Formats: sequence, structure tokens, C-alpha cells
Amino acid sequence: MSDARDEILGRIRAAVSDGRPDAARADAASRLETHPRNLVPARARDLGAEARENLFVTMAEEADATVARVAVGGDVPREIARYLAERNLPARLVAAPDPKLENLPWQETALELRHGIAADDDAVGVTASFAAIAETGTLMLVSGPASPTRNNFLPETHVVVLRAADVVGTYEEAWERLRAARAMPRIVNFITGPSRTGDIAQKLELGAHGPRRLHIVLVEDGA
Repeated sequence: MSDARDEILGRIRAAVSDGRPDAARADAASRLETHPRNLVPARARDLGAEARENLFVTMAEEADATVARVAVGGDVPREIARYLAERNLPARLVAAPDPKLENLPWQETALELRHGIAADDDAVGVTASFAAIAETGTLMLVSGPASPTRNNFLPETHVVVLRAADVVGTYEEAWERLRAARAMPRIVNFITGPSRTGDIAQKLELGAHGPRRLHIVLVEDGA
């Protein structure tokens, strides 16, 4: 069986590389390293920073997310407290154990905060986004010790802190950022709006497979 398999694979390699397996391997290695782009829609291509932000906000809100812009990172806890109070939601929340979140001035609010992994009874969760894609209003969240994946989906209300500097135009740019970080995560989640389904009597239901609400706090200064 092994001899037959080797023979078949050998023929395939020879056909692909025109008899030059070393050249084929070099071509494949070059393609994997350079990641050439395919056709990119004009909607999000070559946009300036302000245009990317505005497009992201527009697309995120069209997907039923809410977006609030704050001037600096220190404004994030107050904005989250405002959002929760305005909707009569619990002031008790779990934040991912991310240094970007731990260093915010939570003590300036009356929020009851815990840093760690989301539990079944956590109604509100806060995470930080690695990047965001303007063309679809999508958040890009990656897994790791500071960003447990379950925190993105278990709480019914999901609040995401996003730096304006991390908003890119296209998916290709987001993947390039991740590759440049030289630490490919085990899981990458793309989140566009709150969880939803239209399978039940063709009626849109929010919160079907994850959070019912998605609120994005966009920090303008990038800090």
C-alpha cells in the first residue's frame, strides 16, 4: 500500500512541477510566505483612517451592533456603565484577563467587575478585539491566555473594546496583521453583529447561538 501511495504522489508531484520537484517546493514556499492577494472589492480598498472608521461603524450598525466612540481608553469603563444602565442591564460583568482591559480605570464606576473566564451565570462580558474589518463591520478576535474564546459567546451581552488604529479596510489586511504578529492563535473568530437566526418561522431571532447584544466601544486615540 505504501509503495502504491508513494508512486501516485510521485506522479502528481512530477506533473505539477513539470519534472522539477525542487522548483515546485520553492514555488509553494514562496506563495505561502508572500500570501498574494486576489481581487479586493473597491468599497474598502485604499481608504484613509477616517473613512475606514466610518465605514466600519456603518456596516457594524447595519448588522444590529451598537457602536460608541470614546476619545481615550480611560473613557471605556464610563461608556460601558452608561450603556448597561441605559438598557437596564446588570452592572456585574466579566472581563477577559487582558492587560489592555485590566489597566482601565474601572474603579471610577460602580460596575462590579471580575477578570477571568466567563461562567454560565455571567450576563455581561467584555473583551478586546485584535482587529476589525471595515468592509463588513466585522470584529476579528483571537484566542489565547488573555482572550478566552468562551468569553466571546457565553454572556448574553458582549461588549468589545476596539482601538481605532486596529480598524483595517479588508480581510486580507487583517490576516496580514495577524501573520506579522508571529503568533498564530489556535482560534480566530470573526464576529459581525449579535448572534441571530431566521430558521424559526422565518422570523429573525437575536441571541440564537451566542450573545443577544453586541456593543462596540471604539477608542479614537488608539491607546
